[in-house]
Amino acid sequence: MTDAYFDDENFHDGFDEDSYKQGVKLELWKNLIGYALHYRKEVCLLMLCAFAVATAEVAFPLITRSVIDAVATQGKEVDLKYYGGIYFAFCLLLSVAVGGFFWYGGKLRTHVSYDIRMDGFRNLQELSFSYFDFRPVGWLMARMTSDCERLSNILAWGILDLVWSFTMMAGIAGAMLYMDVKLALVVLSVLPVLIWMSLAFQKRILGSARLVRKTNSRITGSYNESIMGVQTSKAFVKEAENLNNFGGLTDKMYGASFKNAVQAALYLPLVLTLGALASGLALVYGGLQVVWGTITTGTLIAFLTYSRHFFEPIEELAHWFAELQMAQASAERIMSLVHAESDIKDSPEVTARINAARQADAAIDGYPNAITRIEFKGVSFSYDVGGLVLNNINLDIKQGENIAIVGSTGGGKTSLVNLLCRFYEPTEGEILFDGIDYRERSLHWLQSNLGIVLQSSHIFGGTVAENIRYGNLQASADEIVEAAKRAGAHHFIENMQNGYDMHVGEGGSGLSAGQKQLISFARAILADPKILVMDEATSSVDTVTEQYIQAGLDELLKDRISLVIAHRLSTVRNADRILVIEQGAITECGSHGELMRLEGRYYQLYTQQSLSEFSHRDENWASSNNS
Repeated sequence: MTDAYFDDENFHDGFDEDSYKQGVKLELWKNLIGYALHYRKEVCLLMLCAFAVATAEVAFPLITRSVIDAVATQGKEVDLKYYGGIYFAFCLLLSVAVGGFFWYGGKLRTHVSYDIRMDGFRNLQELSFSYFDFRPVGWLMARMTSDCERLSNILAWGILDLVWSFTMMAGIAGAMLYMDVKLALVVLSVLPVLIWMSLAFQKRILGSARLVRKTNSRITGSYNESIMGVQTSKAFVKEAENLNNFGGLTDKMYGASFKNAVQAALYLPLVLTLGALASGLALVYGGLQVVWGTITTGTLIAFLTYSRHFFEPIEELAHWFAELQMAQASAERIMSLVHAESDIKDSPEVTARINAARQADAAIDGYPNAITRIEFKGVSFSYDVGGLVLNNINLDIKQGENIAIVGSTGGGKTSLVNLLCRFYEPTEGEILFDGIDYRERSLHWLQSNLGIVLQSSHIFGGTVAENIRYGNLQASADEIVEAAKRAGAHHFIENMQNGYDMHVGEGGSGLSAGQKQLISFARAILADPKILVMDEATSSVDTVTEQYIQAGLDELLKDRISLVIAHRLSTVRNADRILVIEQGAITECGSHGELMRLEGRYYQLYTQQSLSEFSHRDENWASSNNS
């Protein structure tokens, strides 16, 4: 397995390399906080709990100061029950508030995580095929798992700690200024140093955090690709090479993580050192003031307590500041997925027409739903990388026609079908449905009229019946059985344990390649499409089963447009027209008889394949006689 998908020079994570040099992006966090603000009640209650906790913690040193000063002046006459009642009330407030912010913080975190994942998955469903060309599964999974988890944590608990910290710091600063302005200014004199130090560390921690998240996505993608390609790796004995490639990624992850950890580890002790310095200043200067009689002993003790507690929220903020850097790196990656725009989508004009049609209860996008003719006019196409795959294709297909597409591998057969299905759009030229450019029609209209059977169709985890019903979610059990019969799948389904209720396993692991293909045929038949596309669809079934399928499809193909990409040329002899595509152009077009009389490229392909099949049958006959 190669690591080409994860080559830094060819692969981009959704933001350019210059973003590694940027600081906190306020606009990004503004968008993300919007997720939390969907739940205003929980956010408000969470902030109220944080405010209550901070208020209680600020109140305790003031109560202690009052008790000490009262004892010093009044002796045994002090009413300790009064102070004890106040202290108990704040303890009760603290316990309720702590329980509340854990409850509402966890609830908010769950909601935010759910919403982000749903938005990401929803947008993923709408993106065009080109988005997935250079983005492996593991790369996308990392965004919706570890990145999303980190982001939901910072949004929920970060709000809590932010409110608690600033309330605590503001309350302590206010209390200290109220008790003694000079001593308060001495304690707070370390704040400018702390602010300068935080800004200095911010960019460094953010840069290394982004590199950690980027490398983590590459590791997840590489790990996923290794699992998916385990059979190929073992067949070609590439385990050692795969391990070496994976080791290179983990080494890079180790280096980036270590650098980030060192930066965070340096930042937090510096904050603690500044806190200790502030406490020392309070002790020295405050002690002198007690000796001079300018402040009371209770005030000094309160100041010492406050000077220690003042830096607790700063320490917590420092921790979340480091997490914020990691979360921003995650946020950039997630939002690049959530906000990714499809290269192929309905234009504003089409969307407006669809909305107007819905209001008028008319056709789905204002046009008739019938498909009687498809025209390719001067169509050329190229992928993002490489030259032209199709060059000046002109083609006219009428309702009821069965078009076969043949040619050499890489000639452009599948690309032509992908354009017809609008998985990609032409680089030049236009494709017309009943005289209307299909870019003026809605994507939903086109793709709801398509039935597609690929060379290796995907089978979902679940039962056989559920996989067939995917073609029409409203289909009854009888309709599913009828579709399976027409596809030639009923006989093997009936012989399986539990029949149509059998669980096929992930990716259809409990089925053979031929059985998967028959189920995909049944799915397409159940969809009852106006356009049927089959891309090497019978390559996984034997000749007898293929003939059985063909007999069932003859009726299905009536009054429809069907395109069949075929490698086994004997299966397309009865097609209305056969297109030979070589190097992106249609070089021959006609029926089987016409092309055979032409003795061109199709004649060569058909003759070579027929001789090969005859030779294979001859070898099998000789082998059976010898045995």
